[in-house]
Amino acid sequence: MEFIKTYLKIFLIVVITIFFATLAIIASIIDRTGRIYNILGKTWAKILLWVAGVKVKVIGLENISRNENYVYVANHVSGFDIPVVMASLPGQLRIVFKKELTKIPVFGWQLRIGPYILIDRENPAKAMESLEKAKKKIEKGVSVLLFAEGTRSLDGNIQSFKRGAFTLATRSGKKIIPLTIKGTFEILPKKKFRIKPGEVKLFIDPPIEHNGSIDKKSELELMEKVRNIIVKNYYSENESN
Repeated sequence: MEFIKTYLKIFLIVVITIFFATLAIIASIIDRTGRIYNILGKTWAKILLWVAGVKVKVIGLENISRNENYVYVANHVSGFDIPVVMASLPGQLRIVFKKELTKIPVFGWQLRIGPYILIDRENPAKAMESLEKAKKKIEKGVSVLLFAEGTRSLDGNIQSFKRGAFTLATRSGKKIIPLTIKGTFEILPKKKFRIKPGEVKLFIDPPIEHNGSIDKKSELELMEKVRNIIVKNYYSENESN
């Protein structure tokens, strides 16, 4: 029975994703501001979570000011991390995706044509170009989300962080908000063909200000600070979490 439920959920998720991806392509053509695209993305995310039986508990939403935009940095353990964040964060959001996702029919097409940022992880020069594009989007008043590990964790544990998110933060001068996503690994682990309903917790920590120093030492210190916050939230057994 669980096998049938999983197949049904996956079928519905694929159909819903194709439908919204098609709308997103049209929206990207007729609305270059990305506002319609953003609304479609949030709607898609909320429907996906409902279909999968996932409830999201957001802790710390008051740490986000509607009058500011940020560089969000999150851990990454599941394909459900993206809809969890999209459904929960206010305002216009641009996510940095790996370029390989553009190979997925329909879904990948809308990523290529839409306002999100694609990063080539195999080419450092092109990766820096992507971060520069992200910086320009931040300057236009939108927030940017990066998954600092660069890819999903295989075992559900937090991996080492990449410097990209922190390079973007220092160069843009924007505050960093650490996001801790806890519970999505149990719902859909990487390379597993099952979707288990459950509760996910999204911790939104207070914004971290920095001096804007564009140097490796400052970026590494910022990276360590953010990672320590996320690790503490992720592994905490405190009942309030």
